[in-house]
Amino acid sequence: MSIKSMDELRKIREEHQNKVNLRQSGNNQEDRIEILIGMATCGISSGARETLNAFVEEIGKQGLNNAKVITVGCIGYCHSEPTVQVNMPGQKPVLYGTVKKDKVPDIVNKHIIGGQPVENLILKVDFERA
Repeated sequence: MSIKSMDELRKIREEHQNKVNLRQSGNNQEDRIEILIGMATCGISSGARETLNAFVEEIGKQGLNNAKVITVGCIGYCHSEPTVQVNMPGQKPVLYGTVKKDKVPDIVNKHIIGGQPVENLILKVDFERA
């Protein structure tokens, strides 16, 4: 790709800066939605990078300014990679398994926007601690 002007360079920077912002911050800590993507070796080899990119693109497309996409290491469910944990304010975390990039729009539209977890992707996990 050949960049022929400063305007082209600024446009490219702006496009990519929006994606970086989605990974770095939500507006208000209290109403921020966190989407944790397991990016250990097993996740990456199962397609977690494509899943991560799909979340960043879908959240940007939907204009969700209160969502933050966060990369994490091993979540501990290698058999169900790529794994994604969605933390909604005031709710228990929901852990999704086998989240390929084609499942991302469902999670964003149904769970993050609509408030209803996507039942067929949920890994049954108890987050209660003793």
